[in-house]
Amino acid sequence: MKIKKAGLQILSIDIGGSHIKGTVLNELGELQIDYAKVVTPKPADPLHVINAIKKLVRSFPHYDKVAVGFPGYVKNGIIITAPNLGTDAWHNFNLSGKLTEVLEKTTKVVNDADMQGLGVADRKGFEMVITLGTGFGTALLMDGNLLPHLELAHHPVYKKITYDEYIGEKALKKQGLKNWNKRIYKVILILKTVFNYDKLFIGGGNASKINFALDKNIKIVANADGIKGGARLWVPEKK
Repeated sequence: MKIKKAGLQILSIDIGGSHIKGTVLNELGELQIDYAKVVTPKPADPLHVINAIKKLVRSFPHYDKVAVGFPGYVKNGIIITAPNLGTDAWHNFNLSGKLTEVLEKTTKVVNDADMQGLGVADRKGFEMVITLGTGFGTALLMDGNLLPHLELAHHPVYKKITYDEYIGEKALKKQGLKNWNKRIYKVILILKTVFNYDKLFIGGGNASKINFALDKNIKIVANADGIKGGARLWVPEKK
């Protein structure tokens, strides 16, 4: 891919339960190189994940800042929970500080669904983003601005079963595609009733497996679109 220079160059990383993905964006959110990925290491503790990121970006062109989407609750760049990577290993780990040190570029870290939301939202009204991957991620935005993050994935949806357990990757494999889609349909009805969103975006690796008709205000988006949210972490939309 031909590199298009346009001001600030931003390394955008998406850490997932199965893969770690990355690219370099310009300040407009345009990809400067092809989207690349490596397998998420096992164990997925800080040391191994950071080494995987270093390997992934080794051949990337110059970048000025770093934006990272992380699958868990993040507060001021510090990891609080990481249910699909191992919370005990990550709890209170300063990922933004460590990556700033390792990559020698200032780094911002947010929840992965929040970063995807910044990348795909229309920035009109109350929008919700959900991600269907190893687990279940959510983000809420008002006119393109992130609202406080909620770890809805860990709220019970049926008896003591959480959203993560109900529609995550393990549930898809155990229940099969037909039953999994029934569960997704039920979850969307719940979200529609509880949040009354203007628009719902569905991303993540399993979003393409939805096989029923969606409402007009629901859109399936690609992971490659979500990673563009890394640019908006550093270059907010000008009002």
